[in-house]
Amino acid sequence: MLLHPLRSGVTVACVVAVLLPYVAGLSIAHGLREQARDALRLGPDLLVEGVRMGRPAPVPLDAVAAVKAIPGVRDVVPRIVGEIRLGRDDVPAVLVGLPVDRWAASGTTLLEGRLPAAGPSNELVVGAALARRLALTVGARIPPFYRNDAGERVSTVVGIFRSDLPLWSGSLVLTSFETAAEVFAQRGLASGLLVTVDPAQRHDARRAIARLGRLGTDDAHGPVFARAISREDAEALVPSQVLHREGVLTLHWLLVFAVGLPLVLVTTGAGLAERRRETALLKAVGWGTDDVLLRALFESVMLSVAAAALAILLAALWLGPLRAAGVGAVFLPGVYAHPVVDVPYRLAPVPLLLASLLAFVLVTVGSLASTWRAAAAPPAEVLR
Repeated sequence: MLLHPLRSGVTVACVVAVLLPYVAGLSIAHGLREQARDALRLGPDLLVEGVRMGRPAPVPLDAVAAVKAIPGVRDVVPRIVGEIRLGRDDVPAVLVGLPVDRWAASGTTLLEGRLPAAGPSNELVVGAALARRLALTVGARIPPFYRNDAGERVSTVVGIFRSDLPLWSGSLVLTSFETAAEVFAQRGLASGLLVTVDPAQRHDARRAIARLGRLGTDDAHGPVFARAISREDAEALVPSQVLHREGVLTLHWLLVFAVGLPLVLVTTGAGLAERRRETALLKAVGWGTDDVLLRALFESVMLSVAAAALAILLAALWLGPLRAAGVGAVFLPGVYAHPVVDVPYRLAPVPLLLASLLAFVLVTVGSLASTWRAAAAPPAEVLR
């Protein structure tokens, strides 16, 4: 390696260029999976949704009392979730409406500013990424962004989520349940019910909710039936989404690998004349072909270890202090080239070991091929 520093340096650089995006992408995928599972573990035991014609439908607030009466149910919280558009460019955001008293105990330590006031106050708490894109600060006024028969009102930003919160909070707009009902003009309805139950009675409570039949009173469109989604059901959906993202990443990386392999072959085979002279001198002083190949194999191991270690260190720097600048926008739709929020990542052992193995394969294929050709040549002809 030290006899040919330029060749060794170029080989390491080529392998790092191939491995770095792969390690970074898989680390982001693993980080998203763990963050989603953590959010689900901290969430409610059951999510009760309304179903009409096999599709989700709003839940009447009359159903809260019926769900609370089920044995084992500790608490029921109505929630409103819907997409809104803000600003001149119609920036998409997710509006979440919850009873303010449910956030008073835990939300104050997670915000800059304060929580929205109770009632239809039109006070909002926005995510860090959304605040940066729309240039919003605490106290900023947002012109009416919704239309309904009751009229529109100017909204006030009373808080901003910190950037170190989970990724989903970047485009989140939190408000009171009453304000969300006014925005979507859906009084007396909720998107779903967050249900907390005793662990020992979770399955019984889920079956009892499914047997409720109609939720509340029927409206002009007919009855709304209940559907209970457990935490385990929601967690089962997380791996499929992440695996789809990993599959797309692996497909693109295979194309890079197909281009990088010939490049490494050329790089490690460069200077074949010098390698042939070195091999001829070694064989002239008594080295065998196996000894020469073992020497080349050890050189490949050292180069691959150096390349893999450097790729892992650069990936940690890229995803950590640099906040996945550039790569975050590629793997996460809606995230800027310079993300405001921390992009979740995890340098898992399996991807790192796989990256090290691939680095060894890349370097070994090129170096052993050129070494074998040099060792196969007669020493007398080479030294002549």
